[in-house]
Amino acid sequence: MVDGRVRRVTSADVAREAGVSRATVSYVLNDTPHQSIPAETRRRVLEAAARLDYAPSAAARTLRRGRSDVVLCLLPDWPVGPEVGALLGNLSAQLARRGLTLVAHPSTREDRPIAEIWKAITPAAVLAFEDLSEAENAAMRAAGVALLVALLGRSRQRRHELEVPQQRVGRLQAEHLAALGHERLGYAYPDDPRVAIFADPRREGARAACAALGLPAPVTCTVPLDGAAAASAVRAWRDAGVTAVCAYNDEVALAVLAGLRVCGLRAPGDLAVVGVDDIPAAGLADPALSTVTTDQSAVAAHLAETIVEVIHGRTEPPGPGDEITRVVRRAST
Repeated sequence: MVDGRVRRVTSADVAREAGVSRATVSYVLNDTPHQSIPAETRRRVLEAAARLDYAPSAAARTLRRGRSDVVLCLLPDWPVGPEVGALLGNLSAQLARRGLTLVAHPSTREDRPIAEIWKAITPAAVLAFEDLSEAENAAMRAAGVALLVALLGRSRQRRHELEVPQQRVGRLQAEHLAALGHERLGYAYPDDPRVAIFADPRREGARAACAALGLPAPVTCTVPLDGAAAASAVRAWRDAGVTAVCAYNDEVALAVLAGLRVCGLRAPGDLAVVGVDDIPAAGLADPALSTVTTDQSAVAAHLAETIVEVIHGRTEPPGPGDEITRVVRRAST
């Protein structure tokens, strides 16, 4: 203890405890390749480190390697709902298994330049969900920071990009409703422009499914998260002969159900409704909400593996298959 503070255990303390040099401690704890360390010496070092509760200095490790073990996730201006939260939680766990730490940061260029954020952390990799400028990309490459852009198919650069099958979500919704005999569909579009990157491909997927089935394109209405406002959309769909609605997500679908109640109507008899995400409230709704769910643990595992491969300059693994997305049918359809 120094000046009332607990002194940090160092590699020198481990070396003294194990009776070896600091270099040997470094070789053992960093699992340095091409070093012939006897098994007995390795055991003594590991036991000494455990007895002393030694934890390597992250700052020192960063200086030595030129980067940290951090993956910086630059989040766009998205509402962090259950689905994004689940993805971040699963991704954090997957990266931890690979010796990496996830740090999420809103990428607000207006408040702080992106370069200031990643330079403050010196990450192993940056995961972005929107295109960065060529100057930003070049600066990261020069600093040895790997970049993975997961853009739902909208990247201009088409490199280190993860395709998330949002169009398949919309197709599954429309195909589910068509299989139940509905021929005139509606689409409940969100009133939050921040989620257009998800909403647009989902709507396009529903349109593509209808076209493939010989059905008219879905009638789109913007649906706020308000029962009275949603009732206006319900009336518009009813006037257009719509009998079933694909909603952007479960929250919008719940607003449609509220709009039905305002109109004195009920799903699925008057209007069938299917959402997306399978949030906890979906199963508690009245009627219980049908939805499309995506295995976020599988998405996170693929993202984590891709990040590791990009860090090491290797070929990215193939993406997860369509089977990770499925319909959960409940009473609303």
